[in-house]
Amino acid sequence: MTKTQLVGKLVEETGLSRKQTEEVLTTLVDTIRKAVKKGDTVKIPDLGGWRLRSMKARMGRNPQTGEAIKIPARKKVGFTVAKSFKQAVLGGKK
Repeated sequence: MTKTQLVGKLVEETGLSRKQTEEVLTTLVDTIRKAVKKGDTVKIPDLGGWRLRSMKARMGRNPQTGEAIKIPARKKVGFTVAKSFKQAVLGGKK
């Protein structure tokens, strides 16, 4: 589903105008981005959560040459899917 399709579906479901819906979606994404960049965790119930993760420096290997290389420390954005979301999409355990 593309952003345009998502906005269209939200317009149908909420009755808001297309412009209002796009503004809300854009503001939501910007707010999440800014909060995670500051180091805050953002959780949306029944969807999941975003957080900034610090990865330590480590040794790796160049897959073409097999040469050992040092991978520097860095930050990554992590997303964890909510348990209720997983169960709704994949079904419960049998």
